[in-house]
Amino acid sequence: MDDERTRTEGDGEQHTGGVRSVRRAFDILTLLTEDRPVITLREITGATGLAKTTALRLVQTLEETGLLGSHPSGYTAGPALWRWAYLARGQWEVPQETRKVMRDLADRLGETVNLFVARGVHRICVAHEESPHPLRHVVDVGDEQPLWAGASSKILLRGASEAFLRRVALASPQGEEQLDRLRSWVTEAAERGYAVSSSEFDEGLTAVAVPVTGRTGKVVASLSLSGPSHRFPYEAVERFATELAAGARLISDQGFSHPLSSDV
Repeated sequence: MDDERTRTEGDGEQHTGGVRSVRRAFDILTLLTEDRPVITLREITGATGLAKTTALRLVQTLEETGLLGSHPSGYTAGPALWRWAYLARGQWEVPQETRKVMRDLADRLGETVNLFVARGVHRICVAHEESPHPLRHVVDVGDEQPLWAGASSKILLRGASEAFLRRVALASPQGEEQLDRLRSWVTEAAERGYAVSSSEFDEGLTAVAVPVTGRTGKVVASLSLSGPSHRFPYEAVERFATELAAGARLISDQGFSHPLSSDV
Protein backbone atom coordinates (compact mmCIF):
# COMPACT_ATOMS: atom_id res chain seq x y z
CA MET A 1 0.00 0.00 0.00
CA ASP A 2 2.82 2.41 0.92
CA ASP A 3 4.67 1.53 -2.29
CA GLU A 4 1.54 2.23 -4.34
CA ARG A 5 1.04 5.61 -2.65
CA THR A 6 4.69 6.51 -3.24
CA ARG A 7 4.40 5.64 -6.93
CA THR A 8 1.22 7.70 -7.30
CA GLU A 9 2.75 10.72 -5.61
CA GLY A 10 5.87 10.41 -7.76
CA ASP A 11 3.80 10.22 -10.94
CA GLY A 12 1.95 13.38 -9.89
CA GLU A 13 5.20 15.24 -9.32
CA GLN A 14 6.55 14.12 -12.72
CA HIS A 15 3.31 15.21 -14.40
CA THR A 16 3.44 18.61 -12.71
CA GLY A 17 7.09 19.02 -13.65
CA GLY A 18 6.36 18.04 -17.24
CA VAL A 19 3.56 20.60 -17.54
CA ARG A 20 5.81 23.24 -15.97
CA SER A 21 8.55 22.47 -18.49
CA VAL A 22 6.10 22.82 -21.38
CA ARG A 23 4.96 26.18 -20.03
CA ARG A 24 8.55 27.35 -19.64
CA ALA A 25 9.39 26.26 -23.18
CA PHE A 26 6.35 28.14 -24.46
CA ASP A 27 7.42 31.25 -22.53
CA ILE A 28 10.79 31.10 -24.28
CA LEU A 29 9.22 30.78 -27.74
CA THR A 30 6.91 33.74 -27.12
CA LEU A 31 9.96 35.97 -26.67
CA LEU A 32 10.44 35.78 -30.43
CA THR A 33 8.63 38.61 -32.23
CA GLU A 34 8.87 40.49 -35.51
CA ASP A 35 10.83 43.18 -33.69
CA ARG A 36 13.03 40.61 -31.94
CA PRO A 37 13.60 37.65 -34.29
CA VAL A 38 16.76 36.59 -32.40
CA ILE A 39 17.03 36.10 -28.64
CA THR A 40 20.06 35.51 -26.44
CA LEU A 41 20.38 33.24 -23.43
CA ARG A 42 20.75 36.33 -21.25
CA GLU A 43 17.48 37.73 -22.59
CA ILE A 44 15.77 34.42 -21.94
CA THR A 45 16.90 34.20 -18.32
CA GLY A 46 16.11 37.87 -17.75
CA ALA A 47 12.58 37.64 -19.18
CA THR A 48 11.61 34.26 -17.69
CA GLY A 49 13.49 34.31 -14.38
CA LEU A 50 14.86 30.84 -15.11
CA ALA A 51 18.26 29.74 -13.88
CA LYS A 52 20.87 29.69 -16.63
CA THR A 53 21.26 25.91 -16.48
CA THR A 54 17.48 25.37 -16.70
CA ALA A 55 17.14 27.81 -19.59
CA LEU A 56 20.02 26.20 -21.44
CA ARG A 57 18.52 22.73 -21.02
CA LEU A 58 15.17 23.92 -22.38
CA VAL A 59 16.81 25.74 -25.28
CA GLN A 60 18.76 22.60 -26.22
CA THR A 61 15.54 20.57 -26.20
CA LEU A 62 13.80 23.17 -28.37
CA GLU A 63 16.73 23.02 -30.79
CA GLU A 64 16.57 19.23 -30.94
CA THR A 65 12.86 19.37 -31.82
CA GLY A 66 13.42 22.07 -34.43
CA LEU A 67 11.44 24.75 -32.61
CA LEU A 68 14.54 26.91 -32.15
CA GLY A 69 17.56 27.29 -34.38
CA SER A 70 21.09 28.49 -33.64
CA HIS A 71 22.06 31.97 -34.80
CA PRO A 72 25.41 33.82 -34.54
CA SER A 73 23.72 36.22 -32.11
CA GLY A 74 21.66 33.69 -30.16
CA TYR A 75 18.56 31.70 -31.09
CA THR A 76 15.85 32.16 -33.71
CA ALA A 77 12.75 30.35 -34.92
CA GLY A 78 13.46 26.81 -36.07
CA PRO A 79 12.19 24.94 -39.14
CA ALA A 80 9.47 23.15 -37.15
CA LEU A 81 7.85 26.50 -36.37
CA TRP A 82 7.98 27.38 -40.06
CA ARG A 83 6.27 24.10 -40.94
CA TRP A 84 3.55 24.65 -38.34
CA ALA A 85 3.10 28.28 -39.37
CA TYR A 86 2.65 27.18 -42.98
CA LEU A 87 0.06 24.62 -41.90
CA ALA A 88 -1.80 27.15 -39.74
CA ARG A 89 -1.76 29.74 -42.50
CA GLY A 90 -3.32 27.32 -44.93
CA GLN A 91 -6.09 26.45 -42.48
CA TRP A 92 -6.75 29.84 -40.90
CA GLU A 93 -6.03 32.51 -43.51
CA VAL A 94 -9.22 34.24 -44.60
CA PRO A 95 -10.22 34.11 -48.30
CA GLN A 96 -8.74 36.65 -50.70
CA GLU A 97 -12.19 38.06 -51.50
CA THR A 98 -12.63 38.87 -47.80
CA ARG A 99 -9.23 40.55 -47.69
CA LYS A 100 -10.16 42.63 -50.73
CA VAL A 101 -13.30 43.94 -49.02
CA MET A 102 -11.21 44.88 -45.98
CA ARG A 103 -8.45 46.50 -48.04
CA ASP A 104 -11.00 48.60 -49.95
CA LEU A 105 -12.51 49.78 -46.66
CA ALA A 106 -9.12 50.67 -45.19
CA ASP A 107 -8.15 52.64 -48.30
CA ARG A 108 -11.48 54.43 -48.56
CA LEU A 109 -11.98 55.21 -44.86
CA GLY A 110 -8.32 55.73 -43.95
CA GLU A 111 -8.37 53.64 -40.78
CA THR A 112 -7.33 50.11 -39.76
CA VAL A 113 -9.84 47.36 -40.51
CA ASN A 114 -9.86 44.20 -38.37
CA LEU A 115 -11.81 40.96 -38.46
CA PHE A 116 -12.36 39.23 -35.11
CA VAL A 117 -13.89 35.89 -34.15
CA ALA A 118 -14.86 34.77 -30.66
CA ARG A 119 -13.03 31.90 -28.98
CA GLY A 120 -13.79 31.19 -25.35
CA VAL A 121 -13.77 34.43 -23.35
CA HIS A 122 -11.47 36.08 -25.91
CA ARG A 123 -11.67 37.42 -29.42
CA ILE A 124 -8.96 36.65 -31.95
CA CYS A 125 -7.90 38.83 -34.85
CA VAL A 126 -7.97 36.61 -37.95
CA ALA A 127 -7.31 39.34 -40.54
CA HIS A 128 -6.38 43.02 -40.65
CA GLU A 129 -5.64 45.77 -43.15
CA GLU A 130 -3.70 48.72 -41.80
CA SER A 131 -4.55 52.39 -42.10
CA PRO A 132 -2.41 54.39 -44.54
CA HIS A 133 -1.79 57.00 -41.79
CA PRO A 134 1.57 56.95 -39.93
CA LEU A 135 -0.39 57.19 -36.66
CA ARG A 136 -2.63 54.14 -36.68
CA HIS A 137 -3.97 51.30 -34.57
CA VAL A 138 -2.17 48.01 -35.15
CA VAL A 139 -3.50 44.58 -34.15
CA ASP A 140 -1.55 41.59 -35.39
CA VAL A 141 -3.23 38.52 -36.81
CA GLY A 142 -3.47 35.97 -34.00
CA ASP A 143 -3.66 38.59 -31.24
CA GLU A 144 -6.14 37.76 -28.48
CA GLN A 145 -8.18 40.36 -26.63
CA PRO A 146 -10.73 39.78 -23.84
CA LEU A 147 -14.44 39.88 -24.59
CA TRP A 148 -15.31 42.08 -21.63
CA ALA A 149 -14.81 45.37 -23.52
CA GLY A 150 -14.36 46.81 -27.00
CA ALA A 151 -16.67 47.41 -29.94
CA SER A 152 -16.04 43.98 -31.50
CA SER A 153 -16.82 42.24 -28.20
CA LYS A 154 -20.23 43.94 -28.06
CA ILE A 155 -20.96 42.52 -31.50
CA LEU A 156 -19.60 39.02 -30.86
CA LEU A 157 -21.56 38.64 -27.61
CA ARG A 158 -24.91 39.07 -29.35
CA GLY A 159 -27.04 36.06 -28.51
CA ALA A 160 -24.69 34.92 -25.71
CA SER A 161 -26.29 33.12 -22.79
CA GLU A 162 -26.56 34.72 -19.38
CA ALA A 163 -24.13 32.14 -18.02
CA PHE A 164 -21.53 33.02 -20.64
CA LEU A 165 -21.95 36.77 -20.09
CA ARG A 166 -21.33 36.17 -16.40
CA ARG A 167 -18.22 34.15 -17.23
CA VAL A 168 -16.90 37.00 -19.39
CA ALA A 169 -17.69 39.54 -16.66
CA LEU A 170 -15.85 37.51 -14.03
CA ALA A 171 -12.78 37.48 -16.27
CA SER A 172 -12.73 41.30 -16.29
CA PRO A 173 -11.03 43.56 -13.71
CA GLN A 174 -14.49 44.72 -12.57
CA GLY A 175 -15.75 41.19 -11.96
CA GLU A 176 -19.48 40.79 -11.32
CA GLU A 177 -20.01 44.54 -11.68
CA GLN A 178 -19.26 44.25 -15.41
CA LEU A 179 -22.27 42.00 -16.04
CA ASP A 180 -24.93 44.73 -16.21
CA ARG A 181 -22.66 46.79 -18.45
CA LEU A 182 -22.19 43.85 -20.82
CA ARG A 183 -25.95 43.27 -21.03
CA SER A 184 -26.53 46.93 -21.84
CA TRP A 185 -23.77 47.06 -24.46
CA VAL A 186 -24.95 43.92 -26.25
CA THR A 187 -28.59 45.09 -26.31
CA GLU A 188 -27.66 48.53 -27.62
CA ALA A 189 -25.40 47.10 -30.33
CA ALA A 190 -28.10 44.67 -31.47
CA GLU A 191 -30.71 47.46 -31.66
CA ARG A 192 -28.68 49.88 -33.75
CA GLY A 193 -26.72 47.32 -35.77
CA TYR A 194 -23.25 48.47 -34.78
CA ALA A 195 -21.13 49.09 -31.67
CA VAL A 196 -18.70 51.81 -30.64
CA SER A 197 -15.97 51.82 -28.01
CA SER A 198 -13.70 54.64 -26.91
CA SER A 199 -10.63 54.23 -24.68
CA GLU A 200 -11.98 50.94 -23.30
CA PHE A 201 -8.69 49.13 -23.95
CA ASP A 202 -6.22 51.75 -25.13
CA GLU A 203 -6.46 55.40 -24.12
CA GLY A 204 -7.28 57.60 -27.10
CA LEU A 205 -8.44 54.69 -29.29
CA THR A 206 -11.92 54.48 -30.80
CA ALA A 207 -13.41 51.54 -32.69
CA VAL A 208 -16.62 50.91 -34.62
CA ALA A 209 -17.76 47.33 -35.28
CA VAL A 210 -20.53 45.55 -37.17
CA PRO A 211 -21.57 41.89 -37.38
CA VAL A 212 -20.62 39.40 -40.05
CA THR A 213 -23.29 36.72 -40.14
CA GLY A 214 -23.38 33.12 -41.27
CA ARG A 215 -25.96 31.36 -43.42
CA THR A 216 -28.33 31.01 -40.45
CA GLY A 217 -28.09 34.69 -39.51
CA LYS A 218 -25.92 34.00 -36.47
CA VAL A 219 -22.99 36.37 -35.80
CA VAL A 220 -19.79 34.57 -36.82
CA ALA A 221 -17.34 37.50 -36.79
CA SER A 222 -16.97 41.19 -36.14
CA LEU A 223 -15.71 43.64 -38.76
CA SER A 224 -14.23 46.73 -37.13
CA LEU A 225 -12.58 50.03 -37.92
CA SER A 226 -10.22 51.52 -35.35
CA GLY A 227 -7.90 54.47 -34.93
CA PRO A 228 -7.09 57.59 -32.87
CA SER A 229 -10.22 59.04 -31.26
CA HIS A 230 -9.66 62.50 -32.73
CA ARG A 231 -10.32 61.01 -36.19
CA PHE A 232 -13.65 59.51 -35.04
CA PRO A 233 -16.05 62.44 -34.47
CA TYR A 234 -19.74 61.57 -34.15
CA GLU A 235 -20.62 62.28 -37.79
CA ALA A 236 -17.69 60.14 -38.95
CA VAL A 237 -18.78 57.23 -36.73
CA GLU A 238 -22.18 57.13 -38.44
CA ARG A 239 -20.54 57.08 -41.88
CA PHE A 240 -18.00 54.48 -40.80
CA ALA A 241 -20.76 52.22 -39.47
CA THR A 242 -22.69 52.48 -42.74
CA GLU A 243 -19.61 51.67 -44.83
CA LEU A 244 -18.62 48.79 -42.55
CA ALA A 245 -22.13 47.33 -42.67
CA ALA A 246 -22.00 47.27 -46.47
CA GLY A 247 -18.61 45.54 -46.34
CA ALA A 248 -19.85 43.05 -43.75
CA ARG A 249 -22.80 42.14 -45.99
CA LEU A 250 -20.39 41.36 -48.82
CA ILE A 251 -18.30 39.14 -46.54
CA SER A 252 -21.43 37.44 -45.18
CA ASP A 253 -22.67 36.78 -48.71
CA GLN A 254 -19.33 35.11 -49.47
CA GLY A 255 -20.21 32.52 -46.81
CA PHE A 256 -17.54 33.49 -44.27
CA SER A 257 -16.57 31.01 -41.56
CA HIS A 258 -13.38 30.42 -39.62
CA PRO A 259 -12.03 27.31 -37.83
CA LEU A 260 -10.92 29.35 -34.80
CA SER A 261 -14.37 30.69 -34.01
CA SER A 262 -16.43 29.12 -31.23
CA ASP A 263 -20.00 29.57 -30.07
CA VAL A 264 -20.55 31.98 -27.21
